[in-house]
Amino acid sequence: MKQLFSKETQSIIYGKQLKAVQRMLDFDYISQRKISSIACIVDPNGSGIETVFFGSEEIIIPVYNTISDAAKHHPDATVMINFASYRSAFETTVQALDISTIELIAVIAEGIPERKERIMRTLAKEKEKIIIGPATVGGIAAGKFRIGNAGGSVENLIASKLYRSGSVGLVTKSGGMLNEMFNIIARAADGINEGIAIGGDRYPCSSLIDHLLHHEENEEIKFHVMLGEVGGKEEYKVVEALRNGKIKKPLIAWVTGTCAKIFPTEVQFGHAGARAGGEKETADAKNIALKEAGAIVPDSFDGLFEKTKEVYNNLKSRSITSKIKEFTPPDIPIDYKKVIKEGIIRHHKEFITTISDDRGEEVKYAGIPLSQIIEEGKSIGDIIGLLWLKKKLPEYATKFIELVIEIVADHGPCVSGAHNAIVAARAGKDLVSSLASGMLTIGPRFGGAIDGAGHYFKWAKDNELTPKKFVDEMKKKNTPIPGIGHRVKSIRNPDKRVELLKNYAKTYFPKTEYLDYALEVEKITTAKKENLILNVDGCTGVLLVDLMKSIGFSNEEIEKRINAGVLNAFFVLGRSIGIIGHIIDQKLLETKLYRTPYEDVLYTLPKKEEL
Repeated sequence: MKQLFSKETQSIIYGKQLKAVQRMLDFDYISQRKISSIACIVDPNGSGIETVFFGSEEIIIPVYNTISDAAKHHPDATVMINFASYRSAFETTVQALDISTIELIAVIAEGIPERKERIMRTLAKEKEKIIIGPATVGGIAAGKFRIGNAGGSVENLIASKLYRSGSVGLVTKSGGMLNEMFNIIARAADGINEGIAIGGDRYPCSSLIDHLLHHEENEEIKFHVMLGEVGGKEEYKVVEALRNGKIKKPLIAWVTGTCAKIFPTEVQFGHAGARAGGEKETADAKNIALKEAGAIVPDSFDGLFEKTKEVYNNLKSRSITSKIKEFTPPDIPIDYKKVIKEGIIRHHKEFITTISDDRGEEVKYAGIPLSQIIEEGKSIGDIIGLLWLKKKLPEYATKFIELVIEIVADHGPCVSGAHNAIVAARAGKDLVSSLASGMLTIGPRFGGAIDGAGHYFKWAKDNELTPKKFVDEMKKKNTPIPGIGHRVKSIRNPDKRVELLKNYAKTYFPKTEYLDYALEVEKITTAKKENLILNVDGCTGVLLVDLMKSIGFSNEEIEKRINAGVLNAFFVLGRSIGIIGHIIDQKLLETKLYRTPYEDVLYTLPKKEEL
């Protein structure tokens, strides 16, 4: 077996494990790798890109749908780290074994059926490839390559000297003890060169002896540390290798699980394979056999530190260990989200919101959880009150809001908004585009009079202008009074919508001072021309001002909301219902492209001499 990992080794990550990806890149950075250890990600749910950090530099990692696509685009990636669940880990590992450029696969999933594990192991040996796992946390080639989350936090990576190569080859069944072993070896010796957790399943795809023999061939490794465990007979292959002289470098070994003998019955430890099926599979029997074969076996796990220190000092005194080129690893830049969360830095926000908050388990409207709003049977009027006015509205107010929306919802296909939307729909545009086409016509001549009516009638009333004085002032400015006048309706032919709004307000509002003022103005304007009535826009505008006044807004607060477009928003919201209806209608009718008939256009081109 050649050396598994170098500073140039690159990998394919199967599964969108972005935290593990970032941790691998952080290891690359402190190890002073020049290139990322990750070539790409495979996500069966979608391709694209992901952005991650290499130190303080943001880099792009491509994402592919399949392993074959990933390998095709990144032939230099020789490792695949398989984060697939136990349901698909077998299939994806077999796929990777069939790709010539992938030489090593780390399988993280636990719970893969033993029959499938044995198939994977057989296939790997046939194809002369290496599988680490299943049920592994991975491993580390110090200063070169990190598998997934092995080694823990950046602080532990540095404390355990994993950012540069040491002299020790480590192999362990236990992934949970991997970080502890890294730490022990860093304190007792000069750190590991390579450390692998083979996984605790009964049939790991690569064994303790496989990695020990690999470490024998690695000239940088000067001695071994092995951590076995109760259950199975893998450790006896190590015993045989010691006796046959295949393991020549010093081997410090310990098999965990010696406490099993104090229990009255057989004990199943955490791993699938950590259970003695007979005397030979007990930890005590294995430790004795290893010691008799020439391994350095402490009296307990606690003795590993001293034994490692003794062997290292002995080799060092004989100049067998190499002098380590030590350096101070660079600090990992702190993630922005982390420093914000911990309050380490101050940051000016780009947006301010005072109406909703979606950061918790559920969205809140004006501070009230949505589930509570639904459970209390609140209506769309209540929600508009919370989101637009930031108030809990009385029932008469919410029902009025809903009445306004119902009344302005539609006014036929011929008004500009509906017309535009219909034309766009017939041109084959989608619903959103067609809706936008219709909504863009809302303004001073269509729908926008609600804002203007609210503004001008409020200004006149608050400044104590008599209705006649107000009409005269607007005439002097040559400004039509918003909300006054209708093409069809008149004092003799009243608008039913206006009557509905007036009757509701007179019945339920505490006061209608702005409506009353507008009706006095109407008497003056209709005396001049009978169609200069208070129209639906004007009635809606003044009643919305009355509504805001009745629920406690000051004059200044009302004016701010008028200027912000709150009044016109009711028309926009309501009319969108009708416009959407017209769009859907045209789609269902499968109408063709609209072209204005010639007879509807007056053609008056310039004469030749005028040109």
